[in-house]
Amino acid sequence: MATLEAITQPTTTNAPRPSAWSKIWRDPVARISIIVLFILYMSAALASPLAPYSIDFNDPELGNSPPTPVHYVDERGAPCFPFVYRAKRTNDAETFSQIFQEDETQKFPIHFFVKAEPYKLLGFIPADLHLFGVGDGARLYIIGSDINGRDNYSRLFFGAQKSLTIGFLGLFIAFPIGIIYGGLAGFFGGAADNVMMRFAEAVMSIPSFYLLIGLAAILPPGMSGADRFALITVILSFIGWAGIARVIRGMVFSIADEEFVQAARASGMPEFFNMLKHVIPQTASFIIVAATMQVPNFILSESGLSFIGLGIQQPDASWGNMLKFALDNINELLEKPVLLAPGFLIFLTILCFNQLGDTMRDVLDPKMQGQ
Repeated sequence: MATLEAITQPTTTNAPRPSAWSKIWRDPVARISIIVLFILYMSAALASPLAPYSIDFNDPELGNSPPTPVHYVDERGAPCFPFVYRAKRTNDAETFSQIFQEDETQKFPIHFFVKAEPYKLLGFIPADLHLFGVGDGARLYIIGSDINGRDNYSRLFFGAQKSLTIGFLGLFIAFPIGIIYGGLAGFFGGAADNVMMRFAEAVMSIPSFYLLIGLAAILPPGMSGADRFALITVILSFIGWAGIARVIRGMVFSIADEEFVQAARASGMPEFFNMLKHVIPQTASFIIVAATMQVPNFILSESGLSFIGLGIQQPDASWGNMLKFALDNINELLEKPVLLAPGFLIFLTILCFNQLGDTMRDVLDPKMQGQ
């Protein structure tokens, strides 16, 4: 009898349910996106030691230089440690074109973990160690140089600092405004809700990209790159809060009538703290997903402004103005397609954020799971 009961008794397992993070990590596309984004952001944070040259370095004698050939065999054809030759530029009097030739009289070995230009790691740690480089007298341009002789490879890292950072800086300004504004409108309702939402809709109706073009065009030409970057971030943030506020308002409007919110109100809790403690946390899953979707919008806006010459200005680097340089030199672009690397990195970043956002939506939204 005991055996029969044991067989018919439903079995229960105490295995813990997988967390949201484990579900996201198990998805191969999301996992690859997280790894790629981690590499990109770490590369931006460690730009100075990873890049062979600083953001201020330039060699006017090697402007528009092609990628430096790296040699792995010596003159006898035997394998050897990688080295480069010094590049010399000459001008063709007939075609008015630049010709770059290697001076094979002296080899310059590529060294790893070399001491070169000093910098401040993470903005405050003095250091002078670079991942790789060559000795004085030669240049190592992995993907060539720009018109001023600045290393395009190094500028990819420094450009990432601005192009990738602006997304999260924009979130830190736009999302708190949108969450609190939409939360207040949905929580109180009535006339206050009508007035607040009409104002938010008016902000949403502003053609943001054209507004950015107009504001960027009237900025003083002498404004520093840091000030211009900060101003663009603020402008993007104060345009982007209205959409999130409208969605949060709708969610809060439905949550405000729940029993636990009414119980807190009956216990005498102030309305504002009731909203912050009991209502806003219920929108956390949407906020997380919306954040991953909003970051690409900020990145694209900055890149678009820099591409048309109204965003980050030279000599500061961003992926947008590097892509503009590539397309301004269309003849060289046909010979050096590697100049499109900034555009590829923008595409890769946007793709990873979108894929990660889709997976997070599927994991965090019960309706997407059929629950």
